[in-house]
Amino acid sequence: MTLQDGMQHFHPGPDMGRELRDALGQFGTGVTIVSTMAQDGPVGVTANSFTSVSLDPPLVLWSIARTSRRYPAFAEAEHMAIHVLAEHQAPLCRAFAAAPDAFDAADWRTGDHGAPLIDGCLARFECERYAEYDGGDHAILVARVLKASVRPGPPLLFCGGQFGQFAVAG
Repeated sequence: MTLQDGMQHFHPGPDMGRELRDALGQFGTGVTIVSTMAQDGPVGVTANSFTSVSLDPPLVLWSIARTSRRYPAFAEAEHMAIHVLAEHQAPLCRAFAAAPDAFDAADWRTGDHGAPLIDGCLARFECERYAEYDGGDHAILVARVLKASVRPGPPLLFCGGQFGQFAVAG
């Protein structure tokens, strides 16, 4: 690594994983929980890799590590729900980051297509599988939005390994 203009410069590689992760962590994102119904019951995972892809057709994407023990459930899922978390849902986010079956910590119900729907979020997208793409050590899952729900409120944000709040720049 070299230091220049107050920035550390490095070439990503196997021995620079932590540095790359720290650099990527400087990009603030919203936080989601993605859920599906597996053979053994509901499964959920936190994801900040969520983004919109297309309005027509309505497509969104998110990614999951292929080494995740939750990956098989999502690789097989025909339907899933993506929940954009509200500021007060940081404990729920932590619960799903630690355990795929953290539904005991959530108020939830089953949606029309079988995916678990978590209450209290700012937005929810009930989706069907559209495509999966290779993303290196991750799978990029594209989903078609069948139903969307939204309410106002402050979002849960994540940056630099910490949760934060949104403030209007002045």
